[in-house]
Amino acid sequence: MQAAQQQAILTIALLAAFADGNNDEREREHIRGLAQSLGQDSGIDLTRLYQDVLFKRVNLASVCMQLSSEAERQFAYEMAVCVCDADGSTSAAEQQFLAELKSCLALNNPTTTLFQQEADSLAAAGQNSTPLFTNQPINAQPTSQPIVDQAAIDSSILKSAILNGALELLPQTWASVAIIPLQIKMVYNIGQRYGYELDQGHIREFLSTVGVGLTSQYLEQFGRKLVGGLFGKVGGKWGKTLGGAATGMAFSFASTYALGQVAKRYYAGGRQMSAALLQQSFQETLAPAKDLQTKYLPEIQQRASTLNATEIMALVKGK
Repeated sequence: MQAAQQQAILTIALLAAFADGNNDEREREHIRGLAQSLGQDSGIDLTRLYQDVLFKRVNLASVCMQLSSEAERQFAYEMAVCVCDADGSTSAAEQQFLAELKSCLALNNPTTTLFQQEADSLAAAGQNSTPLFTNQPINAQPTSQPIVDQAAIDSSILKSAILNGALELLPQTWASVAIIPLQIKMVYNIGQRYGYELDQGHIREFLSTVGVGLTSQYLEQFGRKLVGGLFGKVGGKWGKTLGGAATGMAFSFASTYALGQVAKRYYAGGRQMSAALLQQSFQETLAPAKDLQTKYLPEIQQRASTLNATEIMALVKGK
């Protein structure tokens, strides 16, 4: 894929990220930082591209015209759907954007329709599976002072990281939509072990504070594979190469593992860590987590071999 096509797909992803206009300053900062990082890797001036999208200086129709092959157009659409589904649902503005994008990309095939249905269903399952969550204020004190099994928490964090790494080895792009709901459930369970009953809004705030923004996480996940040339033709279709799958697996495993470890420190310490310390702790944990992924590669591959759509949906629903 040439740089022009890479830039067009990333432009579409950024347009999707800002489609509903609800990103707060922190999420915009995450996306801006990601654009700078991806720009350095690709040689594309993504910082300027980010500004062009933010200030509405780009036109969706003209961007879509730069994608000539159906494979490129399909991938651009799938990336946009995942970004719009990042917060668990698509708003009316996002639905309108996706409809316009589908028209501009001239996509009207069963694969496109099926992908959106599966991705939307998975995102909705994550959003609606909240019987575990309460509406208790985020500044509430622990409901009790339990005796915490640290080893059990570490085991559950590792299990979650392996699962999310395995999702990246699946051929279905929509499977990546499950990662954020599963991270939210992991943080909830950690907080509960320390006596906190948390609502989903608090956990999303926690993820964003440590640096794992909902929208920006998908942009990073797909963007790094794209600019790294890690997507290619597989069996005559556009799909993941082995390198691309490994890159996504490492990102999903490491981010989940680091998030879990920071959450454990945060709730064990009575939620006294500042935003800056949370971010620092996450970054410091992320690097060794990436190295740890190599050690658990066989388990990740084994987990991937057993996953299917029914099980993924059940995991997101908490069954």
